[in-house]
Amino acid sequence: MIERYTRPAMGRIWTEQNKYQTWLDVEILACEAQATLGVIPKEAVALIRTKAKFEVSRIEEIEERVKHDVIAFLTNVGEHVGPESRFIHLGMTSSDVLDTGLAVQMKQSAELLLEDLGALRDVLARRAKEWKHTLMVGRTHGIHAEPTTFGLKLALWYDETNRNIRRLRAALETISVGQISGAVGTYEHLDPFVERYVCEKLSLKPAPISTQVLQRDLHAEFMTVLAVVGGSLEQFATEIRHLQRTEVLEAEEYFSQGQKGSSAMPHKRNPITCERVAGLARVLRGNAHAALENIALWHERDITHSSVERIIIPDSCILLDYMITTFTGIVDKLLVYPENMRKNLDLTCGLIFSQSVLLALTKKGMKREDAYSTVQKEAMIVWQSKTNFKEVLLANAAVMAVLTKKELDGIFDLSKSIRNVDYIFQQVGLG
Repeated sequence: MIERYTRPAMGRIWTEQNKYQTWLDVEILACEAQATLGVIPKEAVALIRTKAKFEVSRIEEIEERVKHDVIAFLTNVGEHVGPESRFIHLGMTSSDVLDTGLAVQMKQSAELLLEDLGALRDVLARRAKEWKHTLMVGRTHGIHAEPTTFGLKLALWYDETNRNIRRLRAALETISVGQISGAVGTYEHLDPFVERYVCEKLSLKPAPISTQVLQRDLHAEFMTVLAVVGGSLEQFATEIRHLQRTEVLEAEEYFSQGQKGSSAMPHKRNPITCERVAGLARVLRGNAHAALENIALWHERDITHSSVERIIIPDSCILLDYMITTFTGIVDKLLVYPENMRKNLDLTCGLIFSQSVLLALTKKGMKREDAYSTVQKEAMIVWQSKTNFKEVLLANAAVMAVLTKKELDGIFDLSKSIRNVDYIFQQVGLG
């Protein structure tokens, strides 16, 4: 069975336990900052840090009554802290905790996703080098075009994965922002030092300006990057699905002992995991669209974004973690069939060299339009008759008046088609 490489770490980030723990961290750090400023007693902070805790079930019980999650959380924490709980959340508003805590969770998730992408990149690098010079036909519009190698296909994915790593690093930087600025972002009941202190301790940057919330273009950028990464995985998976078609069968998902492909047809070996990855990319795009819709809020804040992102952000992070690790497993165990690649390369009886013939004729002085017409006429004969393209050209007087048999033999040499593979590998950093 294909190893899914899934890690429970991503799921734990988005548990209620971790969310409330992050909120508690924000609240305690804010108390420390307030004590540093002399706003609250330092001994109160020591007691708060010692006694402050919560129970998810109790918060849910209180929220059922008060209909406000942050109040329910603070009430539960207060039950443990006692009278000193009056210093918790001093001068703050709910979104100071919610948005800063959410930034921490997104940061934690992005860091795990970067690890995932790094692992995928490593597997792609290994398998690209393994099949570096393995000849196969390149296809444009799904039709045979010119020779390429399977290694180049994987090197292309390696390069795109590198771009996705850069994109995600930039998005991580974007969302690593916190804010503790009060009801409309003016610090009316807070010293800006509190925000700076809390953000520094949480490895966040203070927002240069906020309202009651961080602006949702930040989150939309992050979510869009997740969707782009998913789009790349969909592209890679779709390519494998095409290569696994019965008529092609140049590569195939690993099919394990005892695995079954169809409830009706025992012979089936279907690319179900690649199909799953391709399908789930649609969910990421839908979530990214919802994140874009979240940007427009009324005045300093409304909560139209809140219910949406409680679903889409955790779901997208967990989903992309699953997709990357699953696809890494697909590539790691991908079955590759070089003999089928060579067989398919020869299907068009040499037509893959038509451009080489065209260029050779024009270099020897034939007008391009005449050369194109000549080569296309003979190529159409080959399409219909399945005769050998080189043999057809050898019988063409106009062609042989310009080219020698030795030159024609050189044109049909496959080695020239892939002579720049090493250069391309160096260009993408796989040299």
